[in-house]
Amino acid sequence: MFATDVLTGDGPLRRAAAGLAGLAGWRRLAAAAALGGLSALALPPAHALPVLLVSFPGLLWLLAGAPNGRVAFAVGWFFGFGHHLAGLYWVSFALFTDIGRFWWALPLAAAGLPMLLSLFTGLAALVFHRLKANGPAAPLLFAATWAAAEWLRGHLFTGFPWNLTGYGWVGVLPVLQGVSLVGIYGLSLLTVLVAALPAALADPRVPPRRAAAALAAGLALFAALAAWGALRLSAADEAPVAGVRLRLVQAAVEQHLKWDPAERQANFERHLALTAAPAARPVTHVIWPETAVPFFLDADAARRQAVGAVTPPGGLVLTGAPRLGMAADGGTLFHNAMLALDGSGAVVASYDKFHLVPFGEYMPLRRYLPVGAIAGNGAEFSPGPGPRSLRLAGLPPVSPLICYEVIFPAAVTDPDDRPHWLLNLTNDAWYGHTAGPHQHFAIARVRAVEEGLPLVRSANTGISGVVDSYGRVTARLGLGERGIVDADLPAALAQPTPYGRFGDLGFGLLLAGCLICGLLARQSR
Repeated sequence: MFATDVLTGDGPLRRAAAGLAGLAGWRRLAAAAALGGLSALALPPAHALPVLLVSFPGLLWLLAGAPNGRVAFAVGWFFGFGHHLAGLYWVSFALFTDIGRFWWALPLAAAGLPMLLSLFTGLAALVFHRLKANGPAAPLLFAATWAAAEWLRGHLFTGFPWNLTGYGWVGVLPVLQGVSLVGIYGLSLLTVLVAALPAALADPRVPPRRAAAALAAGLALFAALAAWGALRLSAADEAPVAGVRLRLVQAAVEQHLKWDPAERQANFERHLALTAAPAARPVTHVIWPETAVPFFLDADAARRQAVGAVTPPGGLVLTGAPRLGMAADGGTLFHNAMLALDGSGAVVASYDKFHLVPFGEYMPLRRYLPVGAIAGNGAEFSPGPGPRSLRLAGLPPVSPLICYEVIFPAAVTDPDDRPHWLLNLTNDAWYGHTAGPHQHFAIARVRAVEEGLPLVRSANTGISGVVDSYGRVTARLGLGERGIVDADLPAALAQPTPYGRFGDLGFGLLLAGCLICGLLARQSR
């Protein structure tokens, strides 16, 4: 009965479309925010992808009733606000580690960040409205404008490519293999395109059977992508790197205790004890998380000796720690670093984080804000030179990534010196038992599939784990768990993936294809 009603033009779908298009004032904006909040359920850890078949058609119907560009921008902005408010609520949890000092930033983190990010969805809605798309052109042009806005959000003003629509597929590994071809932006574009297709079922200007056929074709596209991904997974080589056995240490130190002067030595000793725990098979290398050592280890010979004493024979301990550097004028620089120590306690290599967190690790508005960075207890970190491949004894070349450096597509390796694996050291204790750490781990898995490189992730309170080049988790320590996990290092793909070789070129071609086809369809109407 429902399908018949839809096809005859008097069904509940068309009544819903007309109802949303006819909303005005605050009701229109409230509906947009509610639909945006609903769309966030498609993201990790919920992975409720079917909600997109409701939220994006609903947004298109709201935009169909927008009388002018100003209203269209407002509809897009409120949709984005609901989306980011629900998807990024956990960011404000970081401030509660010292709420007495950073109480003033709570509304900025909870609502200010979603408000800024929503400018991109507002811009996408405005451009879509200006294109005057309707009928079969609407899903194509909407997907193109939405995906372009996501790409811009990931690159402008240092970039923040979180809450990308394509991350909803992390729980569906066969479909996720598509990012090896077109990256997460390309998978987002395809997802939005198919999710927007049901809007045409309620459009009286589109023949009902043509609208149904377009939706069927879109679903078939993802079925074909899943089939290809399943075939790719079935042919995966599961052989690990010979002679490498990793130990990931997750000490689960709560953030409010991490830098407490009375607790720092005990926290350090906890890492030492976990490192020295017996192993079923000999461990060759040990990995500690971001700032696991709350001291300037490169200038602390006694503690370096303590680390050397628990280092596997002939192996290394790779740990996050703050590091002192020297500026060109002779001043002191602070770096959020990774240090590699051998059995003698010598630092044999180091890496400095290059993509720092605004407001967390440096203050971009320091002239106007009389406070220092949140993560540095007031001090500001200085960036390193960029992605690097380190060559460490007994290990294949590795690209270290500290904290949220791993969230940036096509920016996790040195293009002139391709590594054989990715190493992500992070803290995540800032965000407690929220969606944030789950999202962070999911995003890191996508980088492994994009690049065709295994990823090893060591987190203070979780989630730590090992991910192979196809995004499969081979070892894991859950959120809040204290302990160790010993695991082999998966091998890299013999050849870079298309995305690893060409970056966002595939996404650009998809974007151009959607725009051209959408404009041609609009003209034919």
